[in-house]
Amino acid sequence: MSEQKTQAAAPAASPASGGKAVVQNLLHGPAARSLGLVVALAVLFLIGAITSGDRFMSADNMLVILRYASIIGVVSVGVTFVITAGGIDLSVGSLMGLTSVVASLAVIQSAATQSTWLLMVAVGLVVGMLAGFINGVIIAYGNVVAFIATVAMLVAARGLAEIISERRTLLVTNTDFTGIMRDDILGIPVLVWIFAVVAAAGWFLLNRTTFGRRTVAIGGNIEASRLAGIKVKRHLVSLYVLAGLTAGIAGVMMMGRTTSGTSTHGLLYELDAIAAVVVGGTLLAGGRGTIMGTVLGVLIFSTLTNVFTQNNMDTSVQSLIKGAIIVTAVMLQQRFAVRKERKAKTKPVRS
Repeated sequence: MSEQKTQAAAPAASPASGGKAVVQNLLHGPAARSLGLVVALAVLFLIGAITSGDRFMSADNMLVILRYASIIGVVSVGVTFVITAGGIDLSVGSLMGLTSVVASLAVIQSAATQSTWLLMVAVGLVVGMLAGFINGVIIAYGNVVAFIATVAMLVAARGLAEIISERRTLLVTNTDFTGIMRDDILGIPVLVWIFAVVAAAGWFLLNRTTFGRRTVAIGGNIEASRLAGIKVKRHLVSLYVLAGLTAGIAGVMMMGRTTSGTSTHGLLYELDAIAAVVVGGTLLAGGRGTIMGTVLGVLIFSTLTNVFTQNNMDTSVQSLIKGAIIVTAVMLQQRFAVRKERKAKTKPVRS
């Protein structure tokens, strides 16, 4: 008599277990991280309203916060892509200074006056993209660590900007350019609209395109991505070109806001951008990125700076608190990463 083996059917998931899974996803997924950032932003607004009253909550002050966030926000979008892929770019602040200097040269402004102010914008973007391309080639094909390569570009770009400008501030005299950059659309500054467009484009690129999926895959496991057929080196170059592009846009925005080009533009902006990206939930180790989180992170730091300014707090205290926020964000990232790894190891394998 032969022995018959029957395979037990897998138990159907009960509504209770399904609901529990939904709750867990809400508590530990991207929605929870974004909700936490929204709550933190709301708390900062509450503190500002209590300490400064109507002055903080006025419409003019809200526009000040958005205007301050717009330039660093554009830079942060590009940095988000680089960090998501497991890289780093410390040169974006210096690239802002370089692009503002080159685009505000007298010969460029003269040509723009005879043609169109868009020439100044185009020159700034090309300079940023070219510097990003150099970063990418050195990192991807020269096998130089991203930290070292971008630090070298940080120093070189700032030095080149000083040489070109002769350590002077170059005034922007093209009234068409300054008029557009300092104008409002529907009561909202043009700089804020530019930030909104860049953030929306970055979100779509990261979440709805093959380019974004490949970026996340490279950050998660670069060797597995290579074996899967992704042209990793070419993709890395494109990521640094993208970071250079956003730095160029930010440099042009800074030039329009201050009506000047100088090598000091963008000083330490690379650190502010990285801080906003990390606080927003993008993993420093790569493999996970969020443009929405980056936008919220930028708004948190911008609001925090505004609250400090409204209350005449010392800049040293501001730096201390910002540093504490960054360290806390990184520690939370590490904690969640360890918890996820433990769950992966203890999860039973179904045959």
